[in-house]
Formats: sequence, C-alpha cells, structure tokens
Amino acid sequence: MENYQTVSEALTDLKNRGFNLDFNLANGVLHSSSENIYLQPDDFTISELYRFEGMSDPGDNSIVYGIESDKYNVKGVFVNAYGVYSDDISEELLKKLNTPG
Repeated sequence: MENYQTVSEALTDLKNRGFNLDFNLANGVLHSSSENIYLQPDDFTISELYRFEGMSDPGDNSIVYGIESDKYNVKGVFVNAYGVYSDDISEELLKKLNTPG
C-alpha cells in the first residue's frame, strides 16, 4: 500500500492505476453515475483503503476506498467521511465498508 499525504494525491494515483469510476452512495448501495452501475456488497471487493485525518478539523477525516468488481469488470473509488454514513446505507454495505478485505 502507498503512503499518501492527501486525499487528492491518493485519488490521482488510483485513477492512474485504473480505478477510473467514481462511486457514491445511492439507495443503500454504491453507484457509478457515469456507467449507471449499482454495486451490492457482494458485487465488489475493497482492494485498497486509505485513511486521512484532518490536522485541525476532525470533520476533515475521510477514507478512500479502491473498489473492484469482477461482476462488472470495473475498478473505481469511493470516498467517505469517518463514521458519517447516509441514512439510506444498508447494514450489509456498512459492514462491508467497515471490514474490507
């Protein structure tokens, strides 16, 4: 695993290594709007994970996930804040994000 100093540095390198899709939370699953792909927890693996802590503001804490899906043959990224999850996240997805591997 790399040792990135910033979220943007991690995202740039991941994209350079083929993690081209951006995933967001939508209806309790991960969604790529560019490809209109919805990933259920069983549809992907977390191959990389990087935690970032804000120097002065705890609200700046975030996690960058490198996501791979053999089912759809895609790789992408998902960025989320520590402990801040949308109300519509499923318990199964929350568990997957908290126990990558």
